[in-house]
Amino acid sequence: MIVTAERFDRLTPAEVQSILELAGAASDTDGAFPLSEHVVLHLRHGGDEPSVHLVVRDDGQLVGYAHVDVTDPVDGPSAELVVHPQHRRHGLGRSLVKAAVQVATEADPAGRLRLWAHGDHPSASALALGLGFSRSRVLWQMRRSLFADVPEPVLKDGVTLRPFVPGQDEEAWLRVNSRAFKDHPEQGKWELRDLLLRMKEPWFDPQGFLLAERASELVGFHWTKVHGTLDGEHHHDPIGEVYVLGVDPSAHGLGLGKALTAAGLRYLRSRCLDQVMLYVDESNVAARSLYTSMGFSRWSTDVLFVRAQY
Repeated sequence: MIVTAERFDRLTPAEVQSILELAGAASDTDGAFPLSEHVVLHLRHGGDEPSVHLVVRDDGQLVGYAHVDVTDPVDGPSAELVVHPQHRRHGLGRSLVKAAVQVATEADPAGRLRLWAHGDHPSASALALGLGFSRSRVLWQMRRSLFADVPEPVLKDGVTLRPFVPGQDEEAWLRVNSRAFKDHPEQGKWELRDLLLRMKEPWFDPQGFLLAERASELVGFHWTKVHGTLDGEHHHDPIGEVYVLGVDPSAHGLGLGKALTAAGLRYLRSRCLDQVMLYVDESNVAARSLYTSMGFSRWSTDVLFVRAQY
């Protein structure tokens, strides 16, 4: 079977909808959504950063898609892809990866490419390894029941919690986020536009964006999220998420991580949710220990594969 991936710099709204439906079909089969939040946001809203879209059709039906981001001069291009469950084992995934490699080679003289596999399925690993990629980074998705006991948040004297106030707290939050995630490959790079884009999403809820203050200074936060209620792309019961949890380095040792986690879990439970999830780097032993102590356990795994420089 000869498969050719079409290449686009822009997509029509109908094509975007078809891609999201394709991703939903794959998610229903695999138990993991195949595209990251970054890619979904770019599909929905576009933006100033250029991306390359690779599309495979069968009799006019979109059956395969890859998103290639060529904007990172430090770490190099990255890609994510999805193939419809009913069209697998016909070489579509291999063709999309090869096309993504070609795009990456045009953008990066070293020929680097980072490739995310959401769910760590054996077929995805076999494809990546067979094409010369190696495993580089692992993310755990962890979950816990909200029916289980959630401890009362314990705050040190002088520390208070309040909801995020749009139009007031953006710059202060960005400063703390930058310090808290100084060494994180994605989160620590957020700028105002990254925050505002997410604040426009239908799931954004400032009441579930909890800020910890000490002497009127922001020192930590727990930004919660709810999946599956306000959009039509999730075909599952609503689930909460520990979306971003951060503590300013100046406030380490105050027990804020545990207190903020508990406060966010209690808020999500007040929304009548049954389950909560989060993502954490496998290498982040301290964060994994915190979440395990709060009743979370590993649910699934995402893997970043890297194509070495030449």
